[in-house]
Amino acid sequence: MNSNEAALDQPDKKEPPSEPEVLNVVESPQQQQSDEELFLAALDGEVPAGNGYDELAFAPIKRGQTIKGTVSGKTDTEILVDIGVKSEGIITGRELEHLDNEIRHSLRVGSEIDVYVLAPEDSSGHAQLSIKRALEEKDWREANEYLSEAKVFDGKITAFNKGGLIVRFGKLRGFLPASQISRERLEGISAESPEERWGAMVGQEASVKVIEVDQLRNRLIFSERAAAKEIRSKRRLSLLSSLAVGQVLTGKVISVADFGAFVDLGGADGLIHLSEMAWEHISHPTDVLKVGDEIQVEVIAIDHERQRIGLSRKKLLDDPWKTIVNKYQVGQLAQGKITKMTRFGAFASFVDAPEIEGLIHVSELADRHIHHPHEVVSEGQIVTLRVIKIDTDNRKMALSLKQVQSEEYMEADWRMVMEAVNSDASTNMMPFDNGTPDQSES
Repeated sequence: MNSNEAALDQPDKKEPPSEPEVLNVVESPQQQQSDEELFLAALDGEVPAGNGYDELAFAPIKRGQTIKGTVSGKTDTEILVDIGVKSEGIITGRELEHLDNEIRHSLRVGSEIDVYVLAPEDSSGHAQLSIKRALEEKDWREANEYLSEAKVFDGKITAFNKGGLIVRFGKLRGFLPASQISRERLEGISAESPEERWGAMVGQEASVKVIEVDQLRNRLIFSERAAAKEIRSKRRLSLLSSLAVGQVLTGKVISVADFGAFVDLGGADGLIHLSEMAWEHISHPTDVLKVGDEIQVEVIAIDHERQRIGLSRKKLLDDPWKTIVNKYQVGQLAQGKITKMTRFGAFASFVDAPEIEGLIHVSELADRHIHHPHEVVSEGQIVTLRVIKIDTDNRKMALSLKQVQSEEYMEADWRMVMEAVNSDASTNMMPFDNGTPDQSES
């Protein structure tokens, strides 16, 4: 018998029975928790969905929260909103009455909206919600952004009180104090009562900056001056890039100083120096213009680095030096008014042509030696002067007081006097007709 056959003849040996299989089942944390613990965990949002406790898996809501919801129902008196809790939230009819028509019409079933939680649960188990408060909360957040980023807000003046103007910022009422209103808006305002001072401004556009946000105190403060400064800076850069020397512009006088006047060119201010006001001598810019005047000016200088614009008013006026050759000549006598004095002489303008000014050198004031012109003349004094030099190219004229009685000009002076006498006699002669006096006036 071979080994294979022997193996076949041997009875089968059975394996001893194994121990019954024991499964190590570990309970999940949720299964180990009581119902009360599960409920508290659900309120904290710690129960994951799909574990058999989905009915508890909703996020808790708190008073003062702004959350997203979906309109689930709508009637004439209320709107139901699904906000992810077991019971729907309610927006009351009184709330709807305070909403804009556009917002009310947009509230359709299925619309997603932001709502503010007034109360997490009322006596019926529903959350009390507000769209208006949600919009206000959004506006407060946006106001803080405008404040932190120093952005300019373009709004509209909707009302006023004794201290200033009210500017709408979404659903919020921002206050623009009188001290923060731009100088352009205040120009010409002199009324005493708020109605007279601010009433006409209601409805006007206003570009402002947010300078204070205090939601707890319901304070939103604006400054138009801060915004105007930034806006003018941008306009100035834009205007400077487009200006050219020789360009003629129309502007408005916005302020006056001893040395000149500032003119608003529609985005930037330019300066007319006192010397560029008029051809005649003036002591102060108010001699020829005032704040509020609209005038034409010529650009005579542009400083891009310092952002300054030089202007001239007199360049657009008739140049008196163009006719001076025909009106005045060397040796002529003329009445002059002393306008100012320096240590080297006195300046005088002609009485009949105040735009023409000449210099009386200190050596031409008197036959004797003097140290200062005030030893001989004083400002405002009218004196007879002789023209001794005319330089039309450089717009200069030399005058003399001491040569008024000079023998050198005696014959010319006598001839001029006689011509004047003859001219007056001819003008005053009575008219005659065929030798008979005119009787028409008798």
